[in-house]
Amino acid sequence: MTNESFGPNKGMFDAAVFANKQIGQRFYRLGLEFSADAAAAFAKASPGQFAELDLSGIALPPVEGIAEDLRDVSERKILLRRPFSFCDVSSHRGKTKVEILYCALGPATLRMTALSAGKSVSVIGPLGNGFRMPAGKKMVLLVSGGMGAGPLIHLAKTLTADCPDVEAIAFAGAKTKTELPFEKPTDEISQQLGFSLHEFARFGVESVLATDDGSIGYQGLITDCFSKWLGQRSLLARDAIIYSCGPEKMLARMAKIAEDKKIDCQISMERMMACGFGVCQSCAVKCKVNGSGETLYKLCCKDGPVFDTREVIFSA
Repeated sequence: MTNESFGPNKGMFDAAVFANKQIGQRFYRLGLEFSADAAAAFAKASPGQFAELDLSGIALPPVEGIAEDLRDVSERKILLRRPFSFCDVSSHRGKTKVEILYCALGPATLRMTALSAGKSVSVIGPLGNGFRMPAGKKMVLLVSGGMGAGPLIHLAKTLTADCPDVEAIAFAGAKTKTELPFEKPTDEISQQLGFSLHEFARFGVESVLATDDGSIGYQGLITDCFSKWLGQRSLLARDAIIYSCGPEKMLARMAKIAEDKKIDCQISMERMMACGFGVCQSCAVKCKVNGSGETLYKLCCKDGPVFDTREVIFSA
């Protein structure tokens, strides 16, 4: 149901929860179903776009279900909507289903864990600008850090459907094995063939894992793993493109790698996005002005969250 119109391709809608599956210690996949105008709007959502969820009216889970380190913050009031990208979007018979990958880390996401099938959530979206498809490219490199995996899973699915001739490889990193936001790794044979993660393997995309402590995959930062992988390949820069999402320090490193290798690179950035459509001005990203030494500020929610790394000025 549409409550308020924001234009032809987005709006404020009520979504029905169809699933809320726990996939790790604090990781979940929330499934939302849209119908009517909402279904049409979200069916067109591109990888990297996001939605703002109103979680203020959702009750907390039972106290025994709240981790000790979250009990103090759990009682904080939720005043603003929270932004989430999509890890999957599918449409069938006038309905559109959207899945959101999230981690229970604060009062809002903790309340999300209490959502069960049949409940309703107010959603504004789809918002922002997503990843641009790789015209003329032969190799797509998907690099995620921690919770940055969500939009890249969605992108892997879209690439499989829209660009079947493009080869894709996913790189995923975290501090330790338990902080990788995925379900269990694939079987041993699949891992030996390079298909370690179900979320990417289902689209025929190989995956490379890295953890800071070496508990699975490469021991070290995902950026170091990726840089080493690039150094072992004779890859023509013009044939490749990098898509990345993760902590900003990681994205800054990805931008430097892309610059050194002269490979096109798009990144999905994160900011506090209180409104989601450019009114509150709270999500500024410092950018370069093409052809000059001047700078300007763009809005992550409206101009992004996906940016070309050549335009972003990262903080030191």
